[in-house]
Amino acid sequence: MEDQNVKNENENVTGSEQKAELVDERDSKIEQLQQKLKDFEDKYVRVFSEFENYKRRLEREKNDIVAYSLEKFSKDLLPVVDALEMAVQSANNHSDVSKLKEGVELTLRNLSSVLDKNGVEKIATNNGFDPNVHQAVMKVDGGNIKSGEIVAVLQNGYKLKDRVLRATMVSVAN
Repeated sequence: MEDQNVKNENENVTGSEQKAELVDERDSKIEQLQQKLKDFEDKYVRVFSEFENYKRRLEREKNDIVAYSLEKFSKDLLPVVDALEMAVQSANNHSDVSKLKEGVELTLRNLSSVLDKNGVEKIATNNGFDPNVHQAVMKVDGGNIKSGEIVAVLQNGYKLKDRVLRATMVSVAN
């Protein structure tokens, strides 16, 4: 019986040691998981901060692009402004209208060139009336012109790539 008691005590000690090892293992695992959680929280905070900085930088760059988007176009227009100022000065100093007309025509060609270079083009009227790009402001007797066809262009229209900036104002035949 004594042998039995010793055996039971040994089993109890072994069972207690096993329980203690399991508790130590569990505590160790909990500590590892807590450390991993802390690492993931730190990474999350860093990534979130980087993303917020990235959003702010993109917003700032977008604002700069919008603010300076017309810079190239504006610089291209400056020679046209200079030519018009010279034409006005010339008109004040000379009475020869033909020279003034020649200067204005040259300036108009220069302006047309700047518009073309920047993707702005005149809307064509030779393909007939198109309500998407033409605005009929009056109807007139067209004689031998078919009803609804363009009789005269009152004001040129322009488009930037495929977007209409201003429709061409036209008169159409009755």
